[in-house]
Amino acid sequence: MNQPQLGLKVTELRQLKGLTQEQLAERCEVSPRTIQRIENGEVDPRVYTLHCLGEALGFDFGEENTTNENLWLALLHLSSIISLPIFPLLLWSWKKNQSYKIDQQGRQVLNFQITMVLSLFAAAFFLIAAPLLLAFMVTNGGDAMIKDPAYVLLLTCTPMPLVLIGIFCTYQGVVNAMRALSDRTIRYALSIPFVK
Repeated sequence: MNQPQLGLKVTELRQLKGLTQEQLAERCEVSPRTIQRIENGEVDPRVYTLHCLGEALGFDFGEENTTNENLWLALLHLSSIISLPIFPLLLWSWKKNQSYKIDQQGRQVLNFQITMVLSLFAAAFFLIAAPLLLAFMVTNGGDAMIKDPAYVLLLTCTPMPLVLIGIFCTYQGVVNAMRALSDRTIRYALSIPFVK
């Protein structure tokens, strides 16, 4: 992991552990100024310091765990096609401490999938409510209503939100998997940041 990602990750982990820069410096047997410079992205730490940071923060900053990183990132992003947050949640929980990219992009995938599940619930509600509304309209309007083109159009468009959500999830998953593999910025449209 290179700067500035390294510094951001050290800051995040230190704050999660509830440590000050001075306390972390004491555990790693370095000066507080060294921790400050690492967190600000001003320096790349030596291998020994990186190892001490990893021990103190419970995170492996080494490069040996990133050999299959692209495979895991691709799986993570392609899991958006299914719109079930369980698989990416398990994958992210298992791999987040081994790779900064998997940690950050896993949060984006989870946020997207939670948003899409909520959208699917709204679409399912529409799918259930629309036929009931149409049945009510037919009983009050008689047979003339069934022959109306608007009625036929409404009836055929009822499952459309589910289809559109499925196409959108597939598109986002494939595009972001390709972006992750080519080291480009990941973007999930219409995603609410539940997991920060």
